[in-house]
Amino acid sequence: MSKKDLLEKGAVLQRDKETYAIAPHLPGGIISTDTLRKIADTADKYNAQAVKVTSSQRIAIVGLKEDDIDNAWEDLEMKPGAAIGLCVRSVKFCPGTTFCKRGQQDSVGVGMKLDELYHGMNLPNKLKIGVSGCPNSCADNHFRDIGIMGTPKGFRIQVGGKGGLKPRLSNTLFEHVDEDEVFKIIDKVVKVYSKNALKHERLGSYIDRVGFEEFKKEIE
Repeated sequence: MSKKDLLEKGAVLQRDKETYAIAPHLPGGIISTDTLRKIADTADKYNAQAVKVTSSQRIAIVGLKEDDIDNAWEDLEMKPGAAIGLCVRSVKFCPGTTFCKRGQQDSVGVGMKLDELYHGMNLPNKLKIGVSGCPNSCADNHFRDIGIMGTPKGFRIQVGGKGGLKPRLSNTLFEHVDEDEVFKIIDKVVKVYSKNALKHERLGSYIDRVGFEEFKKEIE
């Protein structure tokens, strides 16, 4: 199997340089018991070394042989999560007002829609989105390329956060945004970034290069 084929199948080479991990796409980590059983059965069938809950709210099946990757995906009947590549890697979101007593906004509804719109979209570099239903920020919105945080008066939109060797806190772009407006703003952010950023330039690095006020003008 070629490197390109492995990439398209979401297969990530492991430390032993012989086995691979795959992670089915699970928006927000919300999963049915039937799907949980299917993942467990697939891991058992192909003698996986481990089953790992990831930071992107997915469940990775770790330690598969290359020859078993296609069959494992066929058994799972699921799409790969965008764990690698220059694209929208993940939309992480907390339980929000759907489940959590502290939720102030519907992070699940917003997160699900953003996942549907952007997951896997090709961009100049990887881009991660976090949607938190309250200022506890359980979806790490301060450290995401695009962060959305629920407050009693709507959503706060943040941009440019990341981890890595040179971590960056996000800039607050707008406060008190209605849910309908969230999607219009995020669409503008993604389009400006896609059109203007250099290849391999993260959103935060692009903002630092052009200046936050200039970036905000581009969005407005």
